[in-house]
Amino acid sequence: MAAFKWPDELVFIKNRRARQKTTTVDMTGKLCVVSGSTSGVGLAAVRRLARAGAHIVMLVRNHGKAAAVQRDLRAHTPAPVEVILADFSDLGSVRAAAERLLRDYPRIDVLINSVGLFSTSRALTSDGFETVFCVNHLAPFFLTHLLLERLRQSAPARIIQVNSEGHRFGGLDLADLHWERRRYNGYRSYGASKIAQLLTTWEFADRLHDTGVTINAMHPGDVRTNIGNNNGPLYRWFQRIAIGPMLKDPAISGEALYTLAAAPELANVSGRFFHLTIDEKPAAPALDRKLGRQVWEASLRLTGLTPAP
Repeated sequence: MAAFKWPDELVFIKNRRARQKTTTVDMTGKLCVVSGSTSGVGLAAVRRLARAGAHIVMLVRNHGKAAAVQRDLRAHTPAPVEVILADFSDLGSVRAAAERLLRDYPRIDVLINSVGLFSTSRALTSDGFETVFCVNHLAPFFLTHLLLERLRQSAPARIIQVNSEGHRFGGLDLADLHWERRRYNGYRSYGASKIAQLLTTWEFADRLHDTGVTINAMHPGDVRTNIGNNNGPLYRWFQRIAIGPMLKDPAISGEALYTLAAAPELANVSGRFFHLTIDEKPAAPALDRKLGRQVWEASLRLTGLTPAP
């Protein structure tokens, strides 16, 4: 009997149960910049990277939470751990964080964009961007661009985008990126931000070809995080009672991110999407390279990296 072949749209069901790749590489002396690192996936990543000896720079919005993580990591690992404030709903704050990184750190070996937001209601940033789109896509895009030359100078270096199977929700509309015309839908807004990130990941990969810098995206697994805690009590109740019991410890995300950041066999792998550590084909809209070039140009314009027409 022929083995069952999962359709591309459902292969993530198989991959969530697959045996994941691991590594034991020592990362002593490697500088790893991780955003969103006071809880959930980002926190799991810095804990695992710190245990491997990496020099950690946490990009965070809440200094008090970051200081507690910093004390814990310093008490239990050999890793140097530093904190830089960066609010990913404010591109000015992201620019300031990038400027400090470029000033204080002569090399960056790993950049992990793991900050994330899910919202059941539409809100705008002070710059007029839909907040989920800004936090999940525009701000990490902007940060990566600002650090790109330093990453090239540090090669071999790796960029990892913490994406999501939620990109399969869809929702990306270049004519309405900020949900001004459509009725807002939190799942489709989240999906739009993650599709945009994937599309620009392939564009980054093309531009980084043969530079020694790789960029990949990954789904961090079905794990417990604080994403969505900014929403109302009904959503939080549903998340805790209906969804929470099915979720796993985010330590599996940290292990996967460490593997993607360190495994020697991935040194030259770029422009891929991983379910944890399993190479996976994303949804069709996230593979539309014509759309990707349009999203790239729009992202440059919205972040001020190219002037508005």
